[in-house]
Amino acid sequence: MLPDLELNDLLKLRKTHPCGEDRWKVIRLGADIKIECQGCGRQVMLSRRKLARRVKTNLSLEERINE
Repeated sequence: MLPDLELNDLLKLRKTHPCGEDRWKVIRLGADIKIECQGCGRQVMLSRRKLARRVKTNLSLEERINE
């Protein structure tokens, strides 16, 4: 699943948004997770299971590991 997800993390999803952006910012955590498109600002709420299937990489986690 997504054990290492935190607020303000940047996620790269497998498919691009219709605006052309594939990076999303986590703005709410809970049973459902709300993410915001970094291109157009659209906000979407997804269940943890659906988001886990759609996430390609956690860009913020990679930065924390590399430091």
